[in-house]
Amino acid sequence: MTITRTLATAALAFTTACATAPQVKSTPTASVAPTTAPAKAAAPAPRPAPPGAGPNELFASALASFDAGDYEASRKGFEQVVEKAPQSLNAQFNLGLIAERQGRLADAQTAYEKVLFLDANHQPSLLNLGRLYRVQEKFDLAISLYEKALKAPGREHDVALLNNLTVAYRLAGRFEQAEATARSVLARSKDNPDAYKNLALIYYDQGQYRLAELVSGNARKLAENDPGVYNNLGMIYLKLNDRPRALAQFQKAVSLDEKFAPGHMNIGAMALSYRDYVGAERAFARAVELDPLTYEGQLYFAFALDGQKGRDPKKGLAAGEAFEKVLAVRPDHPEAVCGAGWAYAAERGGWDKALSFLDRCKGLQSTTPQDRQMIDAKVQGIQAMQKSGQLQPAADAKKEGAPAGDGSLLNKVSEEAERQEGPPPEEVNPGAEPTPAEPAPTEGTPAAAPESAAPEAPAATPAPSPAP
Repeated sequence: MTITRTLATAALAFTTACATAPQVKSTPTASVAPTTAPAKAAAPAPRPAPPGAGPNELFASALASFDAGDYEASRKGFEQVVEKAPQSLNAQFNLGLIAERQGRLADAQTAYEKVLFLDANHQPSLLNLGRLYRVQEKFDLAISLYEKALKAPGREHDVALLNNLTVAYRLAGRFEQAEATARSVLARSKDNPDAYKNLALIYYDQGQYRLAELVSGNARKLAENDPGVYNNLGMIYLKLNDRPRALAQFQKAVSLDEKFAPGHMNIGAMALSYRDYVGAERAFARAVELDPLTYEGQLYFAFALDGQKGRDPKKGLAAGEAFEKVLAVRPDHPEAVCGAGWAYAAERGGWDKALSFLDRCKGLQSTTPQDRQMIDAKVQGIQAMQKSGQLQPAADAKKEGAPAGDGSLLNKVSEEAERQEGPPPEEVNPGAEPTPAEPAPTEGTPAAAPESAAPEAPAATPAPSPAP
């Protein structure tokens, strides 16, 4: 077993779907379901605004570019709007939205902060900025942002802010405050499914899986078509050692919303745990496409590619590139550093990079003496092959060539699991004190509790607001 395979096993984690704030419009319109691509494939490219155009024309042109998927042209257009009309909150907000789509988190944060400097109560910017803080694990900043917003007159019971505050408290490990906040929402709005989802995840994080299942049943009754509910139930069933039922829940989630990134992440994680690398690659590729902000998806995508390098060394190069994308976000991530070294070692074209990354891996505190010995042996082998011109020793190819799966796992949800699904669990009274459930044994479960929850993907990707 190579060091990369050990890392893949240790790193595997599944993704919950919390009641969090997706990217939002600054002026929502209920009658429109915008998409990230033009409504018609044959639609002509948007015309640029004429020279000397005013803010309204520039805004309309930038919005058309956004709808056409040309984010760079849209960015330039909204920058022109801000230059001509500095008080245009919608244009400034949309610059933040575009920066997120392009993976420029620092620029997105700056844009939202500029909006809030002009209008401290601009809710879309509050929600998106708080979510950015959470993505970067700056939980205290997110909590401070939400708490301050809730102190504004008339906003102390704002459901969206309270639900997001619940998420931030939970991710920070402040479970008592998280539960109290979720229950404050349910006290005023007993039919709020997001509050139930948050409450279930609070119990999940504390190992109270049966109680989390019961509370998730409430959410499912209220929002039977919400993919996040089924995704979270899948997480719970994994902890209860019911893998077939867990897989059925993840597949149900993506069947309800094919753009639901956490569902694809979890299907990929299950495939990876069964060494079905082809199926894992397919699922993680989709997850990364849908949610490029989370580095975990890119990390697991790299592991899926790495698992196929024994049969196809080019997959090793692709895995190395994926690990490097993780390092662009987390420069010292040990699994990405070491993973890149072993992945690039699979093919002659990656040997120079392999030597560099393996040297970095060897110097990490987390690298064990046994792993350092393996690295030394691998480095000596690569250097010897470089001198002799040898491509790849057969022994290495055999050792690293873990068998790839046939992809069948993702297409075989047991009928027994579907029959077991039945009606939702018995409803829980949110006003009553919970009775903690005894955590089920987790021996053999392929995943640890998630390090952080990814934001729930919206049913339709929102576009910028339609007016400056």
